[in-house]
Amino acid sequence: MPAEVSAGHDDSSGGGLRKVARVVLLDPEDRILLLHGHEPDDPADDWWFTPGGGLEGEETREEAALRELAEETGITEVELGPVLWRRTCSFPFAGRRWDQDEWYFLARTTVTATRATALTELERRSVAGARWWTCQELSQAHETVYPTRLAELLRSLLDEGPPAGPVTLDTEIV
Repeated sequence: MPAEVSAGHDDSSGGGLRKVARVVLLDPEDRILLLHGHEPDDPADDWWFTPGGGLEGEETREEAALRELAEETGITEVELGPVLWRRTCSFPFAGRRWDQDEWYFLARTTVTATRATALTELERRSVAGARWWTCQELSQAHETVYPTRLAELLRSLLDEGPPAGPVTLDTEIV
């Protein structure tokens, strides 16, 4: 599930979880933007995931979310909303195991053209593009998507609005 690592910066070496900020980016038609990732040496081992990545230096999760979104999609005109979900996950990628504490921020934009502007070397080898998905397309997708319940989570978000506080999703270990 990997390209989710997104960033050559790794703060997990000190033990504990790598702090990650992800973005649930919606356009005016309520489509969600997902990136298409794959194992660097095996493009057939692929999945879809939300933009985002690890915190750098002293930046906040909000700052990391906006920076990663700009780097991975070129989209800077966003209204960053609340944290929707939190998730702990662990997965193998690019020859090592990643253990992450991910926060998913809601964001809205009117910009739908994407252009990766500052991918890391690892991202250049493992991110194959981006696509806007409707909730229906996502619920019918046969591709692997992370987090795994994203279609259901998006449906709830669109039907009920953001939760009163961040919802803790099930831990995912791949």
